[in-house]
Formats: sequence, C-alpha cells, structure tokens
Amino acid sequence: MEMPKPDQTIIDRRSQIINDLHSIVPGEGLIADEGELKAFECDGLMAYRQLPLVVVLPETTKQVSQIMAYCYKNDVKIVPRGAGTGLSGGALPLEDAITLGLSKFNKILEIDYDNRCVTTQPGVTNLAITQCVEDRGFYYAPDPSSQIACSIGGNVAENSGGVHCLKYGLTTNNLLGIEMVMMNGEVIRIGGKHLDPSSYDLLGVVTGSEGLLGIITEVTVRILRKPEIAKALLLGFESCESAGDCVAAIIGAGIIPGGMEMMDTFAIQAAEDFVNAGYPRNVAALLIVELDGPAPEVEHLISKVERIATNNNATYIKVSEDEEERLKFWSGRKAAFPAVGRLSPDYLCMDGTIPRGQLAYVLRQMSILSQKYGLRVANVFHAGDGNLHPLILFDANNEGEMEAAEALGADILRLCVQVGGVLTGEHGVGVEKRDLMGEMFTEEDLKQQQRLKCAFDPGHLLNPGKVYPTLHRCAELGKMHVHKGSLPFPDIPRF
Repeated sequence: MEMPKPDQTIIDRRSQIINDLHSIVPGEGLIADEGELKAFECDGLMAYRQLPLVVVLPETTKQVSQIMAYCYKNDVKIVPRGAGTGLSGGALPLEDAITLGLSKFNKILEIDYDNRCVTTQPGVTNLAITQCVEDRGFYYAPDPSSQIACSIGGNVAENSGGVHCLKYGLTTNNLLGIEMVMMNGEVIRIGGKHLDPSSYDLLGVVTGSEGLLGIITEVTVRILRKPEIAKALLLGFESCESAGDCVAAIIGAGIIPGGMEMMDTFAIQAAEDFVNAGYPRNVAALLIVELDGPAPEVEHLISKVERIATNNNATYIKVSEDEEERLKFWSGRKAAFPAVGRLSPDYLCMDGTIPRGQLAYVLRQMSILSQKYGLRVANVFHAGDGNLHPLILFDANNEGEMEAAEALGADILRLCVQVGGVLTGEHGVGVEKRDLMGEMFTEEDLKQQQRLKCAFDPGHLLNPGKVYPTLHRCAELGKMHVHKGSLPFPDIPRF
C-alpha cells in the first residue's frame, strides 16, 4: 500500500521555517535531518516518541529572543528542552513545533561567595554547581538522583527536589533569580541575589511551570555551607508499614533529617546487586536517615532516631562510621533506578506525593493494586516529604502490558489524591499525568490556571499539549487576546 504523501503546504512551511531559523542560528545550531532528529524524539518518558519539526540550538539570549519573536510573529509552536532527563514527557516534541534546546547554555557565569549564590546558564548540570564551589566548603542543596546529567534549567521547569529536599527544600526554596525570554521575544529578569521578592512572587509562578510560560536563559541559586558533620543510618524493618510508621514518628518527634529515603525489598535487592552498598538483604523495607549539623547535635539526634526505630520494630540498625561509608549508603539509593532497570525490559517511574501519615496505608494499597494488575512494583521514594516514586515493571513486547502499567500508574496517582496528596512532587505533569488533572482540579480551577498562561503566552505556542487535558483559547477564558487559528489537541504517538 502506498503511503500518503505529505501535504505540499506543510513541506513548504517547514522549508520556510528552516530557512528563516538558519539566519538566526547558523551552522550546527539547526538540526533538520530526520536521522539526527531521532536524538530528540523523547525525554526520559520513552514510551512516547515523536520527531520534532526541527531542532534549534541557540547559544545566546539574543538568539533565543530572536527565535521567540519569530515564532510569535509567524504562529510557530515551541517545545523547550533541557537535558532531556525529565520523566513526564514535558519535552516530548510535536511534529508541527520546533524543539528549542538549551544544551549550549552550559557556562557558570558568576560565583559570589559574599552573597552565597551562583549565577549560571540553564544547561549546566545540577552536580556541576556543587563541584564548582565545594573547594570552598559550599554546595547546592537540591540533588535529584539524575543530578550528574539533569540541567539546572530543567530543575527550575519541574521544581525538582532530591534526597535532601526534606530539610533544605526543593528548587523553589533555593532559587533566587532568573532571566527569561517571553513568547514575544522580550527579555525579563525576575528576582536577583536577594532572598525575598519585593512584589508579586513571579519567581514562584515560573518555577515548576514546565516550559509553558517562557524560556529561561539564566539562573541564580543560593549555595550553602557544608555541614560540620553528616552521618547516615540504615534502618531495616520486617514490613513497609513499620518503616512508614517510623518515618511519621521521626517527624512527629520534631526531628528534620537532612534526608530520609525508603526502599522496599525489591529495590533493596536490585541496588545491592548493582553497587554493593552494604544494605541488609533480609528486610522488607529500608530507611536511609541522614542527620547533619554540629557534631554534638548529630550524635544526640542519632540516639533519638535509634530509639524511635527500635520502638517501631526495626530489626536492623547501622550508623555510618565515616564519610566513605555514608556515601556508600547513598550510592545504592542514587543508583536505584538504573538498578531496577536491569531486572525488566521496561518500567514506568511514577511520581506522586502524599501526607507522611498516610505512608503505611498507601503502601498497603499499592501492594493490592500490584497484585490486581499482575505487575511488579519496586518502591523507592523520598519518605520524609511523602514523595513516592513507585517503579512499575513491564515488558512492552508482551501484548497489553504497557497499557496495564499505565492503568496501574494512574490508579496509584488517584490513590495519592484520595488520601490528600497531589499528582506530582517533582517530575511534573507533562503528558504523563495530563489526563489525570481532573482528579485533583475542577474545570474552573484549570481554567484559572490557563488564564495565567494567557498572560504570558496568549497564542498557546509554548509547549502546547502539556499539563492541561482541555485547552481553552484565551478568548474563551475572558481575555482580550484571540488566537489566530484553532488549536487542535495533539494526539501523542506511542512507542
């Protein structure tokens, strides 16, 4: 059967866009070859793939501004992309949109120790910020498991956290200022080196906005002094419920660990086989609790946590003896996702957040759901702030398994909302959770959010098809702006 030929109008429009963008970003800054475009067909949510119309890789804010102004004038959609490590499909391309990558924005611009901040371009990796200041005894606190690869611009877009977010906060708590290019090409600055905004908290609006409001071209974050001492405890339990109860008891006692992570037996075995972190293999659940600060305080808190763990039926307690062993404890948690990936051809990494007091109940219900769908689930998550990351194992080559994995994931997220939690803690909504937004928000809630988007992007050209299950034109929302044409909701191709 002969394949239908692309519409000549579409071909001509693509050629015109490529020619126009070449004048803004010459040479290797433009990628149009189909084979080369495949490198950009998805982000970390690899179940969904789509070739972009074209990829543009600017190197300066001026080029980004010119690209945005061109797209605004010519009604061209834009999908922003950082390092491509996102797990919710937030950087999934569209066939009628350019993908604007920020990988060439990879320089640290200023290290200001007097004001304890670093100004950097968005393509710099999360870990690189700590590496550039650690010789002076400083570090950048948010530390996602993908910190060796994920970019700081992507962290801002998704409001990423990490294992130390319980005590030191998410990206939003460590972000001081940004430079951002608006949809019409205007370059604005929000915040600076000061801690608090002088007016509306626009920095809070942009953080976690998933590329729907503008393109970030510069980021200023605060850096912290490294604690005098840090020690980690491994706490093993015979059940996930006991571990969950221990988490609630530690927080209830007024103790705020630097980090508190939980892994179930499936994840423990996988991590131990992968990196030999020294985890006990004969427990159903493992807590990694890190305490940091002045040495006397840390030693006092360790004894309190040990008593709480014993009272909650801990069967294994071990305290790190030195820095090398502390890092070894964390190596298993940091490597948990790739470790589980060795056990199954495919897995979905979910992301939902619940009240800490509901941990035991939710873990029980997740076990029931796992049995219902006949799929294994490995639990690795930020126990301290209730941010769950269940890994649903499946084989896409087996008919129906991918659909079952998606259905199980959706039920887990519904469960999170039902117990008073939210759909996402740090991965974002993207396309993964887009159709579940109605579980958490009313239609009027969603319209109000889109009214805010209209103030930044009246034509809905930035990252369309993400976050909102139903897209309303600005005119429908009571705005004066009217989009030039219809906005059909894109079908998401599946792998």
